[in-house]
Amino acid sequence: MFSSLDELSAADKELAKAAIAAQKTSYAPYSKFNVGAALLMGNGEIVPGSNQENAASPSGLCAERTAMFAAAVRYPGVPMKALAITGGHKMSICDEPATPCGGCRQVMAEYQKLAGGPISVLLIGARQIWKFARIDDLLPFIFTSLD
Repeated sequence: MFSSLDELSAADKELAKAAIAAQKTSYAPYSKFNVGAALLMGNGEIVPGSNQENAASPSGLCAERTAMFAAAVRYPGVPMKALAITGGHKMSICDEPATPCGGCRQVMAEYQKLAGGPISVLLIGARQIWKFARIDDLLPFIFTSLD
């Protein structure tokens, strides 16, 4: 656990700042809860994502999935290495980190499997930052029964 961005490694700090910047592109007129994500790829590229809502709920999409799906299209076959996520009401950042929904956790788990190695996760709050070494730490007993 960290209490500020300054405590992070340079790479984690860059990824966290990209997630915070991505939050500004969130379209959340209904929930007013804006989420930003940034995904570090194996080729060094950072892919941003933000939640996008729609009046025809649940047609919107979470920030984590917008980043992961965009990365999979833009860089097919390139493994995902790390994901940073931040969120808060009306473009603020919550004191404690916002955690991904179950659907996003399962999508994250499948991309981790495709990557052939762990995807680390940074959950960024205004007063606390949590770092997890792999998706399994967020989603124990990952569903893999279709293998």
